[in-house]
Amino acid sequence: MKPYRTIRSILYAQPMDMGGLPIRQPFPSAKAERPDPFLLLHHANIQVPSHLETRHAGVGPHPHRGFSPVTFIFEGGVHHRDSRGNNNVVYSGGTQWMHAGMGVIHSERPPADIHELGGRQELIQLWVNSPAEHKMDQPSYQPLTAADTPVIKTADGLVQLNIIAGELDGVTGPIQTLTPLNAFTAQIKTGGKYTVTLPAGHQAFIYLLDGKLLVNEADEVSGHYAVIFNQDADTISFEGLENTRLLIASGKPLDEPVVANGPFVMNTETQVMEAFRDYQLGKMGVLIEE
Repeated sequence: MKPYRTIRSILYAQPMDMGGLPIRQPFPSAKAERPDPFLLLHHANIQVPSHLETRHAGVGPHPHRGFSPVTFIFEGGVHHRDSRGNNNVVYSGGTQWMHAGMGVIHSERPPADIHELGGRQELIQLWVNSPAEHKMDQPSYQPLTAADTPVIKTADGLVQLNIIAGELDGVTGPIQTLTPLNAFTAQIKTGGKYTVTLPAGHQAFIYLLDGKLLVNEADEVSGHYAVIFNQDADTISFEGLENTRLLIASGKPLDEPVVANGPFVMNTETQVMEAFRDYQLGKMGVLIEE
C-alpha cells in the first residue's frame, strides 16, 4: 500500500452572513491560505421563506471575472440566469459550473417549485481560480444533472461517488475544466470504506457536510470541517463512522499571483480595477430577470 497523503490542516467552517444568507466558510480563513487553485468554499443550508417569492430569494444579479464559481447542489435546486443568455435550473445531485472569464453577471435563485420539494436549498459553492492565460476568455456555463453524472458504487452499497470533473478509477466526469482538476461528491454510509487515488502533484481537500469519517485510518473528522492535504502521496482513505456526505476536490496548483477583491479574482491590482471599471461601464452585459 502506498503511503497516504498527510494532513496539512483541519479547518472548521465558521458560520458567516453573506448578504443576509447564512453560510459556512472553512477557507480562506485566518488559519489557512487558499489551497491553490481553490479560492473559497461556501456551504449553505437554507430554508427558503415560504412568504417570499422565489424571484426575490437567493442571490440576485452580481458580476464575476477571472475564475469559475462552481455550485454543487445537495438538496433543492438552483435557478441560474446570466448576462450571456443562460437560463437553467439544476436540482439535487447536479452541478452548475460557470467560467466567468472576461466577465459575466449571474443570479442564483431557488427554483419556482422549491416549496414543492420541501423548501430547503443545500449547496456548496467552490471558487476555482483560472490561470492568467484564460482569465479573459469568453464566459462559459456547463449545467450537469444528477442523471448525467457518472457514479461509482462499492459492491456492499455503502459508498457512492459522483464523478463530476476529472477521473477516478477509470470513470471520467463530463465537466470540462481549464486546468487539471478532479471534483467528486460522495455519500459514505456507516462502515463504508473507499481509497481515492489522486495525482501526487495536485492540491487536494475534502469538506464534510455532515457525519463523521475516519481519514487515512488515523484521524476522525466531523461534519462542517475541511481537510487540506499535503502533496506528499497519491492516496486518501475514508471509512464512514456515521452516514456522511462530502466533497472531494483536487487540482494542479497554478502558482500565480492572486489579487481578489469582491467578485473579481485577477493577478494584479490594476486588473481588478479594470474589472470594476468594465462592470460599471456595462461591458459584462446586463441581466434582467423575468
